[in-house]
Amino acid sequence: MVDILYEDNHIIVVIKPKGILSQADGSNHDDMLTIIKDYIKEKYNKPGNVYLGLVHRLDINTSGVMVFAKTSKAASRLNESIKDHSFKKRYIATVEGEIWNDDYLELVNYLNKDENLKKSFVSPNGKEAKLKYKRLKVYKINDITVSDVDIILETGRFHQIRCQMANIGHPLYGDKKYGSKIEINKEELPLTAYYLEFPHPTTKEILSFNIGDKS
Repeated sequence: MVDILYEDNHIIVVIKPKGILSQADGSNHDDMLTIIKDYIKEKYNKPGNVYLGLVHRLDINTSGVMVFAKTSKAASRLNESIKDHSFKKRYIATVEGEIWNDDYLELVNYLNKDENLKKSFVSPNGKEAKLKYKRLKVYKINDITVSDVDIILETGRFHQIRCQMANIGHPLYGDKKYGSKIEINKEELPLTAYYLEFPHPTTKEILSFNIGDKS
């Protein structure tokens, strides 16, 4: 069952659950690209291969809003939106420790991805990674102090939020790969891409989708 937020002839916007890949990687995990292709094929009774463009990704343990392109022209224009920064993404994450700032602070690091470890590291020779974050609330989970943070992602590096927040001493709750000592299901990391905004590839209308509750 595909959770669809919006669909027309050019794009389809959906909610990706945790535990599902954005695109197949040779493992046995389900992936959104295949699921949505199957949905389109069945709904519109399309024979043969169905075109669907993957514009951006979410990690397997991240849920949230994704847009896919139903034509190559739409894919090209959405990619242009990413390059000119009119493609905007926000996340809610639960991190360990107390975050103090009620206004956005910017983090700028340079990240390298280790392909063997499937992990990013801060490195002076890496690619620039930028995000802004602020505190939403502070509370406890099993006597551990945690903070919900609102994150504006300005670049799209591998594991960027996980790596950058861990680098300032606030790993995601239960994210053992990035320094947490807490045991949780690794596919249940508390990270959600709750907001997506971009210009429609043909009408240029600014579309926005918000599945978060920041109250």
